[in-house]
Amino acid sequence: MTDHIQSAQSRIFIKNGTIVNDDQSFHADIYIEDGIIKQVGTNLVIPGGARTIDARGKFVMPGGIDTHTHFQMPFMGTVSADDFYSGTKAALAGGTTMIIDFVIPQKGESLLDAYEKWRGWADAKVCCDYGLHVAVTWWNDQVSKEMDVLCSEKGVNSYKVFMAYKDVFMLDDDEIYHCFKRCKELKALPMVHAENGHLIAIKSRELLQQGVSGPEGHLQSRPEEVEEEATTRAITIADQAGAPLYVVHVMSKSSANVISKARREGKIVFGEPIAAGLGTDGTHHYNKCWRHAAGHVMGPPLRADPTTPGYLMDLLANNDLQLTGTDNCTFNADQKAIGKDNFTRIPNGVNGVEDRMSIIWEKGVYSGKMDPCRFVAVTSATAAKVFNIYPKKGRIAVGSDADIVIWNGEATRTISAKTHHQAVDFNIFEGMTVHGVPEYVITGGSIVMDEGQLKVTQGLGRFVPTPVNSQTVFGRVGNREKSRQPQIVEREPYTGPVVEIKEEDALVYNKRSDNPILPESANEFHSRPPTRGGARNMQDSSFSLSGHQYDENQPKRPGTKVSNPPGGKSTGFW
Repeated sequence: MTDHIQSAQSRIFIKNGTIVNDDQSFHADIYIEDGIIKQVGTNLVIPGGARTIDARGKFVMPGGIDTHTHFQMPFMGTVSADDFYSGTKAALAGGTTMIIDFVIPQKGESLLDAYEKWRGWADAKVCCDYGLHVAVTWWNDQVSKEMDVLCSEKGVNSYKVFMAYKDVFMLDDDEIYHCFKRCKELKALPMVHAENGHLIAIKSRELLQQGVSGPEGHLQSRPEEVEEEATTRAITIADQAGAPLYVVHVMSKSSANVISKARREGKIVFGEPIAAGLGTDGTHHYNKCWRHAAGHVMGPPLRADPTTPGYLMDLLANNDLQLTGTDNCTFNADQKAIGKDNFTRIPNGVNGVEDRMSIIWEKGVYSGKMDPCRFVAVTSATAAKVFNIYPKKGRIAVGSDADIVIWNGEATRTISAKTHHQAVDFNIFEGMTVHGVPEYVITGGSIVMDEGQLKVTQGLGRFVPTPVNSQTVFGRVGNREKSRQPQIVEREPYTGPVVEIKEEDALVYNKRSDNPILPESANEFHSRPPTRGGARNMQDSSFSLSGHQYDENQPKRPGTKVSNPPGGKSTGFW
């Protein structure tokens, strides 16, 4: 009897809505039971006791998947304000029914230990389903072995490297290459935070020395070219390793162009713009209010060019960029104030997990840049395919999880820190009125948003393993590798003479100068031979980097004293 009542309580019938998937939209009804979509169609025969929701005039879509969050993350001496409870609660309020967070070990920390720590933080708190990426912040054989265990036993299929945050998370190019190569072997997806960490460190020091200490220094220390260069380098390294690549938080026109160009060249690259970069810009760094300016500090930074959000949305609409996250990593005013006298100490991070779906609907669909099917692709379906959980997630179909949002595309809401569900005291979209509002949100078959009223349950969400070998990512890697095998030319062996190099000569030949600017020769000045008459070649330089003069050891020549007035003597033999 109890089972029957429980089953009846989990039955939901959604009728008269327009179902939207990434490839089609159509009018049909949906029957849900025990957290799974059981029927999709018209004239459905359903058991009694189901809750009926009339979705007439509304879109019925897969719940959003936010590919990039940082809940209760230890960072820059503090911990992000949104934990796995408030963060997932806010996600559901905005129509997102799954998040993928990042495990970020400290340098030298076991990846497995860090993974278990994040699971411990999340499992008891999450209100919706979640997955985990793992960051690789150091490299050796132990890390390589632990990646295998994470893939085979722990449900992880993606690994992120940092090219920024020098001496904290950053890897060097050779380490990145080995990590990407290992990902390819495991059929896991390498991800990259693409900024040139060396240049950022140098520029930051220079700006502080010049008296720039406010949030505007953050933007100026990380110019667009720093992101563009690192994106180019990361794509090159991944391609040489034979691996695909996922570029997180694409923030600039130039880095987006690099990704678009690489895809047209046949490289397997995925670009992830985020809600912040699609919804606002970096002019706020120059705001007179320090709190307002610091509230927009994130890395890579929001760009000062106000046309950037529209440009990124154009590329997202047309699949030059593929899917969206938020990089949600929130800090309150007192946390941001750690860097009140030094912009390099301002904790990096902004909000977005609650507002992503509405921002993309407003800037993408309502503006006429994308249709509702593309909206589903960039907010859930492509993410589900890339992280290999499709069609369990990211689709309205029989057998899929009942993660559903009933969306009113004409309704509006005004975004504000006063009314949002996140645990942070600031919102970068403050005062923005957006079209697109979730009226019902269903996660795992439970209605958590009911006619606009949020009713969540802590711990209701589950960890969702992401299996390796996503065909969206690796479907062409195998054949591509076969076509790229090194070419060996079969030829007759060389049988002619080979010069003999004595051991002592070999050592001299292989020795590299400590200062390659100076010649190996002990002769500091002259590299040209003397003339046929034995004199110094006048084309030879008498300049030395050491400051010595070529004739400083020569004795002084005898001089002749001449007493003539300025201009010379006016009397003579004529």
